[in-house]
Amino acid sequence: MKKLMTLVSVLALTAGAAAAEEIRVGVSPGEHAEIMEEVAKVAKPMGLDIDIIEFSDYVVPNQALADGDIQANSFQHKPYLDNQIKDRGFDLVPVATTITTPMGLYSDKVKSPDELKKGDSIGIPNDPTNGGRALLVLQDLGLIKLADGTGLVPTVLDITENPKKLKFQELDAAQLPRSLADLSAAMINTNYAIAAGMNPKTDSIAMEKPDSPYVNIIVVRKGDENADWVKPLIEAYHSDDVKKFIEEKYHGTVLTSW
Repeated sequence: MKKLMTLVSVLALTAGAAAAEEIRVGVSPGEHAEIMEEVAKVAKPMGLDIDIIEFSDYVVPNQALADGDIQANSFQHKPYLDNQIKDRGFDLVPVATTITTPMGLYSDKVKSPDELKKGDSIGIPNDPTNGGRALLVLQDLGLIKLADGTGLVPTVLDITENPKKLKFQELDAAQLPRSLADLSAAMINTNYAIAAGMNPKTDSIAMEKPDSPYVNIIVVRKGDENADWVKPLIEAYHSDDVKKFIEEKYHGTVLTSW
């Protein structure tokens, strides 16, 4: 009887191991990576093993997903995905919303946007969506005015008023924190600010309004929307444990969508 129970136990463990599914999820540094670590903890008892793949920029995660190197990614907002699909033809779809991370204006030289002087240099992301987002924030701050009808993706060419004659340097979003020494100020995404050791709430000199359209999303390849692993991935992300982790760790600088 003892041998039989041992055999049954082994078979049960084997069946459990076979039932567990493993997926690779691409993230960017900072809060996206940190939150996904918590999601993985919640997902594991649900039979889903998440292998987190961290990418250092915003370009590769969608290409890796399209190529089948990962099964999902969690790093971008819908306007960015839409632009990537338009430019690169990716067959990708969002399956859930996650968090909102307001973009911030950071500076080692001034304490507020009003202190910026004529001809100062401002760093903005060089990808169209986040670069446009940065310009919209700068317009909200009264530093520039943009042409009507540019939507969510204005460029520096759409600036119609620039009273301080600010000079804009378009850089890779990941490089902006370490470029602050050479700039008067920079518009930096929250994930890269956190990854660089900055606190968005206390270190930024201005923040994007919280009602922006830039809620982040979980993205998969078209056709995988109903894959077995999608539901537990979303349920794990939208769990109370993950929500509590976000609220306690980021103190309002990262906002949940659920």
